[in-house]
Amino acid sequence: MVPLLSLSVILSLGVGLWTISVLDWEDRVTIYRGLLLSAYGAVFFTSLYSLINHVTQRTGYGQKLVKKYKLSTADVLDASNKIVSAVQALLSCLTGIVIICYSCARNLLKTSHYISEAYAWFGASYFMYDIWSMYQVYYHASQSNSIQASQQNGDIKSKKTKQDTGKFWYYVRTNPVIIGHHLFIGLFGFSVIVYLRGGLGDCVFGYVYLMEASTPFVSLRGILARMNLKTTRLYMVNGLLMLVVFFLCRIAMFPYVMYLYAKAADLDYLSAIASLPRGCKATMSILILPQVYWFYLMMRGATKILKIRIVVNSTTNNKKKKNNNHTTS
Repeated sequence: MVPLLSLSVILSLGVGLWTISVLDWEDRVTIYRGLLLSAYGAVFFTSLYSLINHVTQRTGYGQKLVKKYKLSTADVLDASNKIVSAVQALLSCLTGIVIICYSCARNLLKTSHYISEAYAWFGASYFMYDIWSMYQVYYHASQSNSIQASQQNGDIKSKKTKQDTGKFWYYVRTNPVIIGHHLFIGLFGFSVIVYLRGGLGDCVFGYVYLMEASTPFVSLRGILARMNLKTTRLYMVNGLLMLVVFFLCRIAMFPYVMYLYAKAADLDYLSAIASLPRGCKATMSILILPQVYWFYLMMRGATKILKIRIVVNSTTNNKKKKNNNHTTS
């Protein structure tokens, strides 16, 4: 099974790359080619998720890992989901880097690289896959007492029975925030990049793709938490890096892109913002407001952890001093 799933992952990604290799740099992606890319994306993300699950649950090394950290089936599925999310984020960042290096170096507003539309088609299937993947985690959690299924994605708590909580539509109703986020990015975000922008502002969307740069750190934090490694140095360092990257790529990025636009349009900063179409302003607001809120939650969580560490270290140092004084006396 491992060789078959590995082949599926490699072929789906490889064929997807071959599909766009015949395009010139500034070609548009046709609907037919786009649908093919979406199909390859669905196979790639689903196969990768299945491969990680299989390696973790059905190989000797994976089973040792599960036993060592006392992971339930839901924990394993959640870790697999987060690893796939990290891979998707890396592909998104690579796409963003290509766009920035090509389009931003030419004409910020009018130059467009085909990779921006190509990955929009390929990546759109990820958000549909991820809804299914998160439901798999939710379902197995609802059938056991390993984690509270109703709190899987931070939405509504539930007092229903396992039979109720295991249903897909119940999951959708009780997790509207994460489902809405995926549908918005997967459908509306896709429409903006492929159609609504009219081939303009490719450089800006390169930076939008880079917003995923913090996702691998978020994923690693979740996996370490599942493995009960919150007190390790790796967890602390990863958390700090997550905060820095999240701030730079999801918050500071917006004023920086506006600065680039103002420079390209030969306008002062405020005039450049005022000159944007209403739809563009609304879209930017929809994008940035949740980022500010999530960053606030991250900062609050990080502050709590630091306070706990300070208290623990202070208590430990006081005990050591008392023991040393007792020994000396």
